[in-house]
Amino acid sequence: MRSNSFRRNRISRPIFNWARKIMPPISETEREAIDAGTVWWDGELFTGNPDWEQLLAMPPARLSQEEQAFMDGSVRELCSMVEDWTLNWRDRDLSPAVWDFMRKNKFFGMIIPKEFGGLGFSNTAHSEVVRTLSSASIVAGVTVMVPNSLGPGELLMHFGTDEQRKHWLPRLADGREIPCFGLTSPHAGSDAAAMTDTGVVEYGAWKGKKVLGLRLNFHKRYITLGPVASVMGLAFKMQDPENHLGRGEDLGITVALLPTDTKGVRHGDRHIPQFTFFQNGPLYGEDVFVPLDHILGGEEQIGQGWTMLMTALAAGRSISLPSQAAASAAMCARATGAYARVRTQFNVPIGFFEGIQEPLAELCGNAYLIDAARRTTLAALDEGHKPSVISAIMKYHATERMRRSVEHAMDIHGGKAIIDGPNNYMGAAYRAVPVGITVEGANILTRNLMIFGQGAIRSHPYMLEELLALSNEDREEGLDRFDDTFWKHVGHAFKTAGRSFLRGWTGGFLGPAPKGAAMARQWKKLSRYSAAFALLSDFALLTLGGSLKRREMISARLGDILAELYLLGAVLKRYETEGRFAEDKPIVDYLMQAGEARMGIAFRGVLDNLPSRPAAWLVRLIAFPWGVPNPVPSDRLITKLADILLKPSEQRDRLTPDLYLGQGHDAHPLKDLERAFRLVVDAAPIEKKMRARHISDAQEAHDMDLISDAEFTQLREAREAVEKVIAVDAFPMEEISATASQHKTKKPAARRKSPQRQAAE
Repeated sequence: MRSNSFRRNRISRPIFNWARKIMPPISETEREAIDAGTVWWDGELFTGNPDWEQLLAMPPARLSQEEQAFMDGSVRELCSMVEDWTLNWRDRDLSPAVWDFMRKNKFFGMIIPKEFGGLGFSNTAHSEVVRTLSSASIVAGVTVMVPNSLGPGELLMHFGTDEQRKHWLPRLADGREIPCFGLTSPHAGSDAAAMTDTGVVEYGAWKGKKVLGLRLNFHKRYITLGPVASVMGLAFKMQDPENHLGRGEDLGITVALLPTDTKGVRHGDRHIPQFTFFQNGPLYGEDVFVPLDHILGGEEQIGQGWTMLMTALAAGRSISLPSQAAASAAMCARATGAYARVRTQFNVPIGFFEGIQEPLAELCGNAYLIDAARRTTLAALDEGHKPSVISAIMKYHATERMRRSVEHAMDIHGGKAIIDGPNNYMGAAYRAVPVGITVEGANILTRNLMIFGQGAIRSHPYMLEELLALSNEDREEGLDRFDDTFWKHVGHAFKTAGRSFLRGWTGGFLGPAPKGAAMARQWKKLSRYSAAFALLSDFALLTLGGSLKRREMISARLGDILAELYLLGAVLKRYETEGRFAEDKPIVDYLMQAGEARMGIAFRGVLDNLPSRPAAWLVRLIAFPWGVPNPVPSDRLITKLADILLKPSEQRDRLTPDLYLGQGHDAHPLKDLERAFRLVVDAAPIEKKMRARHISDAQEAHDMDLISDAEFTQLREAREAVEKVIAVDAFPMEEISATASQHKTKKPAARRKSPQRQAAE
């Protein structure tokens, strides 16, 4: 007892007083953001010694029979009803038949429990539906995505009163009501705390009676489904200047359920998000009065809007956007590999050029990694986890890798992907990339502030408790809690340093790996980097304190390391879960090396810029005595990955599953591409035989009896299919230009020919 008292007063107290000066107190808004969601595998990674057995033991995400039937039936039928070019170029909206089909088949009520008339689907089913729909049409994917994530439905299930759920959920499930969520204000953007929309508590008239309610004034923009929404979840700052509720004047961010036909509510004109015509637009409210029972969750949820917003955004970040990113990455890999095989330059398929194989390999790797991380995250969500830090990782890294995939696909397709028209299957994805990068927390903000900034507090074994102790208004009680937690943290730090030393000096060989794992060496590497990350995080927090918030580049790099650890763990889990296909090993090797290189850049970036040079030197000595590794995938490995995309196989299908490839359409560019791809590969032996004789003309080869009648027909069919694929669209001038007549010119007068020209002719 005496030693504890001595430690508390002589050692812990000075540290406590010093830490209170350098560590800013946790604001109420920050506390609510931290409390939103749960800690899951991110907490394991912060320990520096993750239990990989726990990750592997988690059951994989799977569809039920009912969910699979929905995928095979309603989802495929809906895909066949959407024609993206007509939608974006002519109609600027989904057709009435598509809207009716989505309502009838409860696409807007997938996550709503069956007791309220919904489908009661899992998070996995929600993701798979969005993924497949998005491969057919981004507009259709977004339209289904929003009511099942960023909408009142999810918030009602988590926070609504019984009366609100009974009234609204059945109407949302069958599409009688179309929802939207009003968060973003013109001057607030991603900073919800800066919103200027208000709800003032006062008495007003409602259905002929004087009742206590809210006087709402708001201007919301970028609201998906806003132009057609019949009910909105409205976020606003609630104020009670006359203290009617006895809680003070400023009541915090609150959410209300507001029918859009309420007096004073006005739909604005539509936004056009990068010529991707999902319904999006502003909503306005001027002196809108509603009773207090319009508050989502009733009066008990006043001021809890920030927590609700974090909950709503988490679904979009961890399910919807990664699903769309997975669809785009898989489609880019599949279509670009096929196009690179059928398109030739110098009589050689362009996919055989090493300059093309390098981006093809990244396309292959991105498709595998994004889907691996998506499936791992879905498995956690289906188990009841709500990992806010992991959702931020998924949002940022899935959409950024999607961006890279789309850019590579555009580069390889060249003019084919630039010229718009019904035959361009890449243009819509390219236009939509900035939307995914920007929405639900801009990627720059997510990387620099959220992943590590939130994770260091939320997921670290001791940091949150220490900060709460430092923020305690009762200094002595805070000191007691700090004394207990701080010394546990010290013990943890010494263990982390020991692990980092052993794993660093042995190149990871002494790191743990799951028992019986097929790629034990790769797991050991992750164990090494996890320990080094935990060690470096503690030194950064210790030496920078509260100023780490302002050192966004350092925070971002630490977040990059945390994210790579999660993503690569998901890759290894996928390899084990799917059955350890030997042909997939090169993909895993490639991703591990590329991921190690990215972590190396991030580690060096932190160590080179950490203000405390002794701390940086010590971490290098402990964790990286031989230098920070910087592996580069070999040319041979890159070629192996490219080859996966350049020929039909079960592996290629497994890498890009459940995409919509034009089934059900009489004419569809992806359907034509897949057909040409198969025909070209089948005809490759004929082409090879002709090249050996330096003959490119099929008729000449046939006349020489080099190829048979059947081979001639087969080759002609393949070449005709390729011509159809590489063709691009062109339109009559008057069809695309309102001023076409101004561009018509008179026929030029005949020019006199020179004597030289006459002689030449």
